[in-house]
Amino acid sequence: MRNNVLFSFWNCQTNNQSPTRYSETQEVSTRPLRVGAMSTKIILKFFRSNRIYRPSEPVEGKIVIISPSSISHHGIRLSVTGSVSLQVRGGSAGVIESFYGVVKPITIVNKSIEVKPSGKIGSDAVSFSADVLERPVSPEMAIFYITQDTQRHPLLPEIKSGGFRVTGRISTLCSLLDPISGELTVETSAVPISSIDIHLLRVESVLVGEKIVTETSLIQTTQIADGDVCRNLTLPIYVILPRLLTCPSVFAGPFSIEFKVSIVISFQSELSKLHKKSDTRTPRLWLAMETLPLELVRTR
Repeated sequence: MRNNVLFSFWNCQTNNQSPTRYSETQEVSTRPLRVGAMSTKIILKFFRSNRIYRPSEPVEGKIVIISPSSISHHGIRLSVTGSVSLQVRGGSAGVIESFYGVVKPITIVNKSIEVKPSGKIGSDAVSFSADVLERPVSPEMAIFYITQDTQRHPLLPEIKSGGFRVTGRISTLCSLLDPISGELTVETSAVPISSIDIHLLRVESVLVGEKIVTETSLIQTTQIADGDVCRNLTLPIYVILPRLLTCPSVFAGPFSIEFKVSIVISFQSELSKLHKKSDTRTPRLWLAMETLPLELVRTR
């Protein structure tokens, strides 16, 4: 899936005049506004030539007003709007892609900040500095524990009766530039462990009419333990995010891209050897798992 995001900025609105639109991808624009018999020019300038901003960076610039006399205005506001257009990529279309033709562009950002209150203004330059995008919060860790009682699917009798307990903590909010980190400890397990893996899942959802269509994809698997690990030994979790398959988490009403992280424990079993190519997202008799939501943010 490819997301085309367009951000647009708008200038101030004077009496009986419509706002003038300036696209972020254009050069600095000059647009005359006619007030009575007089012609007024408004120039919107950004201090950054490429007009690329991160959530931690303010949008800075100035609005230059050239007018032969003072004019009344209802206020000067800086507004930013961003939308996502869904397009089918080359190759076969999946469940989500098949609905792209009926989904209109979706607004993901719509924010307005007052630069100058209403009043009168003549030839002047009004500087602005505004945080139009929310700053990301600090990374968060979630504590988890996995036992035979936390599983919602049936387990092999020897696993269910013997019991096991795995505890740890893992990142549930992190930057795209940072790894998913944490730690894991196998406290007890009556059945030998075969492998411990971390699965990274991407969940795409689109609202079509009154129906929400969701598609979940396994985009990466990272093994953190191979074989029957020692009990009460703390194992580090360090998962580097795949650059081409991840993006900031998006929650835009009828459209969302979410991520989840699953801790999957595989127990040694003769039955598992007969299903080596089974879907790892599907709960199996020889698997125990815990799935947590993961929010990804862009920090710089």
